[in-house]
Amino acid sequence: MSERTFLIAGLGNPGSEYAGTRHNIGFDVVDLLCQKLEGNWEDKRYGWRSECRLKGRKIILLKPSTYMNLSGRAILYWMKEYKLEKEQLLVITDDINLHTGKLRLKTRGSDGGHNGLRNIQEMLMTTDYPRLRFGVGNDFPKGAQVHYVLGKWADEEKKLVEEQLIKAAEAAESFVLEGIDRAMNRFNNA
Repeated sequence: MSERTFLIAGLGNPGSEYAGTRHNIGFDVVDLLCQKLEGNWEDKRYGWRSECRLKGRKIILLKPSTYMNLSGRAILYWMKEYKLEKEQLLVITDDINLHTGKLRLKTRGSDGGHNGLRNIQEMLMTTDYPRLRFGVGNDFPKGAQVHYVLGKWADEEKKLVEEQLIKAAEAAESFVLEGIDRAMNRFNNA
């Protein structure tokens, strides 16, 4: 449609039981962006969508309602709807391979065992799409990964997570305004 239109998809699971969990940090980042850009969520096909503006650019925020494992279906649908290229997409997700609060922007990469990223990769038929990984740590015993990522933040993590949520939203804005390379330089070294 336009090279000035971007899709920012935060990954998570729908339902109040998942709110505030590590696995839903992608939802939390796009919620913060929506609030900051004075958008409104609308219940649309495959998810909640908000159209926002940032310095002459259109940003489509998306929270897929397909559950994490089928996130690619929602992302592919909205990319086709707006006729977007993969360079106009930013996926925001949790990552157990990064320390809590650590942010990592990448232009491509493997799914790293993340079912949401795996499904996006299958639907887009590529691993080459920008993503912002938000570290949730991996302080869990063997076999307890699901319980951990679907768990709430520990009290001692909350202040750091709130601060890094703000930085993650800024990183997404930087991606839109400056491009992935500059955003990576600014936020991967922080």
